[in-house]
Amino acid sequence: MPSDVVRVIYRKYDGSAHRDYPARRLAEDDLGVWLGVPVGTKSIYHGRPSVEQIPFVLLVPRQAWWTAMFNPPPRTSEVYCDIASPARWESDDTVHLYDLDLDVVRRRTTGVVELRDEDEFAEHRARFGYPEELVAEAEAAARWLLTALGDGTEPFATAYRKWLSLVL
Repeated sequence: MPSDVVRVIYRKYDGSAHRDYPARRLAEDDLGVWLGVPVGTKSIYHGRPSVEQIPFVLLVPRQAWWTAMFNPPPRTSEVYCDIASPARWESDDTVHLYDLDLDVVRRRTTGVVELRDEDEFAEHRARFGYPEELVAEAEAAARWLLTALGDGTEPFATAYRKWLSLVL
């Protein structure tokens, strides 16, 4: 039986801390593992203690080069996808990911989908020596997400709403 609480650990490619927080396992389906993060969750963000002020749902897909955060108002991003290494699960209660800098975001009020942090990706690619295969996978994931967040592809259209309602 999988654990009800999952520790989510994102690191940068050089191994430095990026994000670390507990999440509640909501469900597992053909899209991946759905995790809920309620208001008040204590977390680490860029190596510093933080407390989540707005709840969200995280989808950790199987073998994909991204994760997706689904956010309620007042966050201006309805969907925020981190380009990341495929998830590596340590037993059923910890998931490890490497954040690869690029983000694909859908804005709540306009529906505009944008690619962010290309400059950070280029900088870290040079500094950390990203292998070409990793660069190709990250860029392919970003291209796919740029389309999927705008064209009604699930889970980005409506599938996430039932899970988000559980953390509100």
